[in-house]
Amino acid sequence: QVQLVESGGGLVQPGGSLRLSCAASGSIFSINVMGWYRQAPGKERELVATITNDGSTNYKDSVKGRFTASRDNAKKTVYLQMNSLKPEDTAVYYCNGRIGTQRIWAWGQGTQVTVSS
Repeated sequence: QVQLVESGGGLVQPGGSLRLSCAASGSIFSINVMGWYRQAPGKERELVATITNDGSTNYKDSVKGRFTASRDNAKKTVYLQMNSLKPEDTAVYYCNGRIGTQRIWAWGQGTQVTVSS
């Protein structure tokens, strides 16, 4: 079982940027799709971005053009660069591997992102 540790969150003003990291305790090389998710207070967890081993990405419409996912398999880490942050991006952010629409591993603790002036 791979453990996931997300980091890089914090409090940022609207329009600001953050770079999230997700470090895996085991290899992610064999995991084609890695996903970033978020859960806002009172809402269900949602998929925000995915990245494949060949670098192909997909994004939720509301974050397209603002968020960029990347991965470094050698470091067993995936990243989410978030620019032009909005208050509605406030949530706890998580990563996980994906097979189809299902997550692979148990959720990590996530990292809190708060966008507020």
